[in-house]
Amino acid sequence: MAHINLLPWRETERKLRQREFGFMLVGGLVLALAAAAYMHLYVEGLIDYQDERNSYLEGEIAQLDRKIAEIRNLEKTKANLIARMNIIQQLQESRPEIVHLFDELVDTLPEGVFLSKIRQSGRNLDLHGRAQSNARVSAYMRNIDASDWIGVAKLQVISQTAKQKGGMSTFHLKAKQKSTKNEDS
Repeated sequence: MAHINLLPWRETERKLRQREFGFMLVGGLVLALAAAAYMHLYVEGLIDYQDERNSYLEGEIAQLDRKIAEIRNLEKTKANLIARMNIIQQLQESRPEIVHLFDELVDTLPEGVFLSKIRQSGRNLDLHGRAQSNARVSAYMRNIDASDWIGVAKLQVISQTAKQKGGMSTFHLKAKQKSTKNEDS
C-alpha cells in the first residue's frame, strides 16, 4: 500500500482553524467592546436626559417658589389692608359716639360740679374737676352709672384744701365709655 502522509494537510487545517478561531475571538471581543460602548453611551444618554429633566424641574420649582413668595407677600398686604379697613370701619362706627359722649358729659353734670380736665384713652375716661360738696360728686357718679353712654364711675381722689375758694373740693374720677351698637343715626 501506498504511504500517504496526511500530516502536512492536518497541520495546515489546524493552522487554518487556529486562525479562524483567532478571528472569531477578535471578532467576538470587538463585538463585546462595541456592545459595551453602545450600552455605556445609551446609559450616558439616559443620565443626560434625566439631568435635563431635573434641571427643567428645578427651574420650574424656582419659578413656583418665587410665585409662592409673591403670593405670601400679597396675602400679607391683603391682611394689612383688611386690618386698616376694619380700623376705618370702627372709626366710622365710633364717629357719632364722641358727640354722644360730650352730650352725656353735660347731661350727667349736676349743679355745682365743674369739669376742668377730660382725658380719653381708648374707652377709659379720666375726669378731673371741682365740686361744691362731696354729695355733688356722689350725685355725679350716680348720674354716670345711670347713663347710656358712660358707666363704671370710680372715684380716685377727692380733696379739699383751705386755699381753695368757696370750699370747693377737687376730684378725680375714672369711667368707661359704653358702646351702643343699636344706635339710631
